Amino acid sequence: MAKTHVEDVRNIALVGHGAVGKTTLADLMLFKSGAVSRAGSVDDGSSVLDFDEEEKQHKYTISSSFVYFTHGGKAFTVVDTPGYPDFIGQAIGALRSVETAVIVISATAGIEVNTRKVFTLAGDAELGRIIVINKLDLENIRFPELISAIQETFGKKCVLMNVPSGLGAGFTGVVSTLHVPDTAPPGMPIQPADVTQSLMDAIVDADEKLMERYLEGAEFTDEEIAHGIEHAIAVGTLIPIFCLSSRTGVGVPEFMTAVAEDGLTAADIPHKATNAAGEAVPIQETEDAPLVAQVFKTRIDPFVSRMSYVRIFSGKIAKEGTVISSRTGKSLKVSNLFRIQGGQQLPIDSASAGDIIALIKMEDLQVGDTLTDGKAGVLTMPPLKFPMPMIGLAVEPKSRNDQTKISGALHKIEEEDQTFHNTREAQTHEMVMRGMSDLHLKIIEERLHRRDKVDVLTHTPKIPYRETVNGAHEGMYRHKKQTGGAGQFGEVHLRVSHLPQGLNMEEYCTKDRFESLRRFHYHPEINYVFIDRVSGGSVPNQFIPAVEKGILDRIEKGVIAGYQVQDVCVELFFGKDHPVDSNENAFKTAGSMCFKQEFSLAKPVLLEPIVKVEITIPGDKFGDITSDLNGRRGRVEGMDTAGGGYQTIIAKAPLSEVTTYARSLQSMTGGRGSFTMEFSHYETVPSHEQAKIVAAAVKHKEEDE
Repeated sequence: MAKTHVEDVRNIALVGHGAVGKTTLADLMLFKSGAVSRAGSVDDGSSVLDFDEEEKQHKYTISSSFVYFTHGGKAFTVVDTPGYPDFIGQAIGALRSVETAVIVISATAGIEVNTRKVFTLAGDAELGRIIVINKLDLENIRFPELISAIQETFGKKCVLMNVPSGLGAGFTGVVSTLHVPDTAPPGMPIQPADVTQSLMDAIVDADEKLMERYLEGAEFTDEEIAHGIEHAIAVGTLIPIFCLSSRTGVGVPEFMTAVAEDGLTAADIPHKATNAAGEAVPIQETEDAPLVAQVFKTRIDPFVSRMSYVRIFSGKIAKEGTVISSRTGKSLKVSNLFRIQGGQQLPIDSASAGDIIALIKMEDLQVGDTLTDGKAGVLTMPPLKFPMPMIGLAVEPKSRNDQTKISGALHKIEEEDQTFHNTREAQTHEMVMRGMSDLHLKIIEERLHRRDKVDVLTHTPKIPYRETVNGAHEGMYRHKKQTGGAGQFGEVHLRVSHLPQGLNMEEYCTKDRFESLRRFHYHPEINYVFIDRVSGGSVPNQFIPAVEKGILDRIEKGVIAGYQVQDVCVELFFGKDHPVDSNENAFKTAGSMCFKQEFSLAKPVLLEPIVKVEITIPGDKFGDITSDLNGRRGRVEGMDTAGGGYQTIIAKAPLSEVTTYARSLQSMTGGRGSFTMEFSHYETVPSHEQAKIVAAAVKHKEEDE
């Protein structure tokens, strides 16, 4: 591809629900541009974008993919993204790399759960948004009702740029609502002239000068209108709606030309980085500016090795040059760089502002890393925010031969997929992989088998409960052991109390609150603080770290049911030692046992993870779903109209009650419901539930012994 100016770059992401035709549209755009000799097909496995074996087998997109081409003198990069919420992480990464999100909606299915999700994500990212209504060649389309639903759901700023000439088998063309012909073709579901006023209002609403001239009755040139559309999309007063069929190709050339002429350039969306002082620094989207780029996707290919997908916001990257990782401070050599065309990597010598490229075999790069050339000091782009995966499966290899391979294989997937986590649970000793849904984890299992030749067994993991205290208690424990020769002696006095979340530790840990305070150690991941307020040398300084180590060991193991402790403050305020028998082990044991003892007397409780769920269902299933949620100890916190006769319920529920909710929801709604879930917070387990959990833990421990 010839070198282009940043003003001529068009980066767009196709987003939306599953099965709306995004991949087919991308394949057709590639063909219409002349970049390939025939349009690829998802159905026959020839799609340029769905090139992974998993995607060919399932016939839907699992990972974001990229194609580039030129059209109308503009350089397009089109990012195709998965449509199912199970793979939302791929869409989140893709949105960081583009200026425009194209939300594709099926004319027959209408607004679906992921339509709303990606529309909001694109808005939060302050991207330009375009809506494409696809599949207008199908039957039983209620076009005016669909437009009304779109405007009711997303606002009146959603305005038709063209109108279909006929629907279903009669869909043969589109008619502009901006340049309305004197004689409109028959069979149009909405008259173009009826939309022109709304379109002009949305355009001039973004620019006061245009608004003044418009109210004065001035005529605008085509160039002024094109700039007005571009600006209105950038500031969000206009969300254009285009009509097409990716199957027949009707309306696709008009859409491509509109993006080329009126779409956002790579310089239209302002970006900011953060410097070493924490100040926001505007980025100049030019080739001559200092380099600022960001890794937004990692792919590990068994043949090509590690591929880091990078969006360049300013400056340039050249082959055999160097870049600096703002995260590590390391200078990294760029041996090769590539443009991506589906599953192909095409080598290039350099890339600059606006370009989306891939760097190969740069093992130190991670998703979210900012790359610079050091000319403007340390700069960091905002981090990418991914939802926390909450659907878990305990996993173990089927074969002992796979024991050594499984951790590495899961780690590779974790680097590729930011909505997949793999941990070894310290409390349960289980290896647990967590994803966005049952489907997400099923695809992970398939990838382990296909790519890494690892077969696994899975089962429902234990719930990661936590332990804390609601009260406070203080006391002492003396560890004394004499076995002949040198013995063991250590005595510690501790106070254990509840530690609220969200405190500023520098303001909380003061001598006014903790008499004789000497130092404190805070562990934010579990909200635990250790207070050293020993006076007079009652516990020698060299043994205090051992006391804290003993406490931390017990915190990890738990006290009442074997679950990790959080939200506690532990004060060490007195103790005794022996000139001969005291040692680190003695004080470590004393610290552990004293904490266990005082924790047990400080009104201990179990905490359970609470998740936020957003459930989108047909309106007639509302009563069934809310009743079911009540039975799961859930709380409905809100609801919203999702369009098309659907409603979205926003609720919170214990994770233990919704671990298999996907299957239950499918059964209750006949497969028409969907939901998303993310971690919210921890709450105290009801006493009757706590009694059952503790009893089960005690029984399990006795059986192990």
